[in-house]
Amino acid sequence: MKNYFKYMAILALGIVSCEPEFENSIDEEGFYSNGEADFSNYVALGNSLTAGYADGALYLEGQKNSYPNILAQKFSLTQETSVFTQPLVNDNVGGLLLGGNKIAEPRFVLSVGADGPLPARYNGTPTTEVTELQEGPFSNMAVPGAKSFHLLANGYGNVQGVSTGAANPYFARFATSSNTSILADALGQGPSFFTLWIGNNDVLSYATSGGAGEFQLNNTDFTTYGPNDITDPNAFAFVYNQLVENLSASAKGVVINIPSVMDSPFFNVVPVNPIPLDAQTAAALNAQFGAYNTAILPGMVQAGVITQAEADSRKIIFTEGDSNFVTLTDEDLTPLTSILQGAPFNLDAQTAGLLSQLRQANSSDLIPLTSAGFIGTQVNGNPQLVNGVSVPLRDEHVLTAVEQGYINQATMAYNAAIENIAGAYGLGLVDANGLLSDFNQNGIEFDGGTLTSEFVLGGAFSLDGLHLTPRGNAVIANAIITEINSTYNANVPKADVGSYGTITLSQDVQ
Repeated sequence: MKNYFKYMAILALGIVSCEPEFENSIDEEGFYSNGEADFSNYVALGNSLTAGYADGALYLEGQKNSYPNILAQKFSLTQETSVFTQPLVNDNVGGLLLGGNKIAEPRFVLSVGADGPLPARYNGTPTTEVTELQEGPFSNMAVPGAKSFHLLANGYGNVQGVSTGAANPYFARFATSSNTSILADALGQGPSFFTLWIGNNDVLSYATSGGAGEFQLNNTDFTTYGPNDITDPNAFAFVYNQLVENLSASAKGVVINIPSVMDSPFFNVVPVNPIPLDAQTAAALNAQFGAYNTAILPGMVQAGVITQAEADSRKIIFTEGDSNFVTLTDEDLTPLTSILQGAPFNLDAQTAGLLSQLRQANSSDLIPLTSAGFIGTQVNGNPQLVNGVSVPLRDEHVLTAVEQGYINQATMAYNAAIENIAGAYGLGLVDANGLLSDFNQNGIEFDGGTLTSEFVLGGAFSLDGLHLTPRGNAVIANAIITEINSTYNANVPKADVGSYGTITLSQDVQ
């Protein structure tokens, strides 16, 4: 059922990790200028995108190629700066241990098998132990998994709270105390310059879970939020203003807005119509859903339970060929369970539940990359029960148009708030939303090639389909440098994008 990965026959394409022949023509201290900015003590705040997280894990080489580390190297060419420090993990395997038990998986590598080169978790054991606390301070204060309000949360780095989900294991490694906050630890360093890229996770977890959360409109009580909920835009703006107000009290900086998660490969690899069927199987399935299409749906329309438009959207039709749309449960459809159990249908509870909010996918739906290995699998080895065909996909496997609308609404509101707050405090603003859209729509040219969001081959995104490669991080760093040079009359040199790595075919991460 993995025919949608056929295009990934990349072994002969010669993907390379770096092109070191592209170098700065001038790389000498004194040629460049910091202008009105003071980079002597640069501190970066954010989440996984800022930490250097890639390929589904935080690992050493990813951290070394984080965009803040790239920036710090360029800042040091304009003036004397403090050493830029990061809470480095132990290895390139990725993953975390808590009391010797694995709590985060190793990174993805390309695994070459019968279906071609596909992402798979590296077969290695993490060595980074959360309880082995790191002594800072650390210039890169990014914490994977953090939402905007987590940066203000006291105790977010308490090791004792990690096992219950009350604290973050990545911050627990390097928090200065059990009751401190990310912002407090950042401010404690007296930063002279900062970057802030936060808010992605306020909507990302909802998206990657297929919308298995709530849009928390008009709810400022973060203690009531579920892990996959979308943060209330007004609450986000309030938190963001608090962060910027504190950071900009004694420092200049640049803020980065929120990209659309739908522009990432994570939602553009697995098609909504990946099901291959022969004529006999298609006919059998159509017979199975025949009564649903010709009796139940028209009956619901006649009874005024659903509209004709909804009935049309819910029809299940299969054909011979390789491009049949998956079936799914859509929680935004009218629930029919109780009605189907009554007259005249008199269906059993299991069948009524199956048909209650059933429809076939359409071109507006998106399927997460993580669902690739689930579609087409059998339930308990029963060939009559195939996920995405005779058994509809659950909510977490499909991001519907309605759910995408919530994501877009929140992202636009967040970015409007970020723009207003940046203007109010006189900060630089980088449009990461537009930048990552360019990856997706047209690609971004650099001296030596073009970066796109195409999975594996495009070079911008790592194997998790969400986080950037070192080369993608270099593009972000350059966008920040462009904004710094414009806003603060500086002359900071840009990174040579081609000298940073992308995806490699190597499965050796040591």
